[in-house]
Amino acid sequence: MRKRPLILVTNDDGITAPGIRTLISVMNEIGDVVVVAPDSPQSGMGHAVTIDDTLYCKKITIDKGPQEEYQSSGTPADCVKLAVSEILGRRPDLCVSGINHGSNSSINVIYSGTMSAAVEAGVEGIPAIGFSLLDYSWNADFEPLKEYIEKITRNVLENGLPDGVVLNVNFPKSTTFEGIKVCRQARANWVEEFDKRTNPQGKVYYWLTGEFTNMDKGEDTDEWALAHNYISLVPVQFDLTAHYFIQKLNNWNL
Repeated sequence: MRKRPLILVTNDDGITAPGIRTLISVMNEIGDVVVVAPDSPQSGMGHAVTIDDTLYCKKITIDKGPQEEYQSSGTPADCVKLAVSEILGRRPDLCVSGINHGSNSSINVIYSGTMSAAVEAGVEGIPAIGFSLLDYSWNADFEPLKEYIEKITRNVLENGLPDGVVLNVNFPKSTTFEGIKVCRQARANWVEEFDKRTNPQGKVYYWLTGEFTNMDKGEDTDEWALAHNYISLVPVQFDLTAHYFIQKLNNWNL
């Protein structure tokens, strides 16, 4: 009998978030599941790791299904590190992160705790996928995503991923989809503004606000796909070297 794959599940919205509970239910159909996720929301943490504070990790039971579940006081990247080094006992066959409440397309991949957990798994040599839904509501409908998540996951387990590559999958807010579109990351950014306020004690504080601006008009991008009701699938590499510029730098008078 074929051995079921060991799947590590994590996220950045916290272990009780509906998104991760949905992801766990899908992974239970595919393999043996171990969950290591933050005990509270960690959105926007990027690839932060805990180096100057204590880390806690406690075994818990939320619902039936996973072989084991652990909640951690750490970041999403911490959760993957703890899972690999202290909890699992062997390297998992796959790591899935999400389902994030909100999109992680385009430049958002840089800030995303969801994708940073997937990237951390990739750094460890583990095939990894980050899943996100363009709906920030806690009560978002994740049911229509399930069959596509299973299809993508089974493809990764069957075909593997290149070293240094993880997948970033984003779903538009919809109950039906045009299909899955393999894309590149759109060139876009946030134009930030800070709402300056004063508290009752007279101390100034700020709330970060801003507007997402897509400068990319290409029809092969994740933003185009989401706008046209496609599921975007972007292969993400975490080697940040601008290889094309190396030779030009070598020609500088250094």
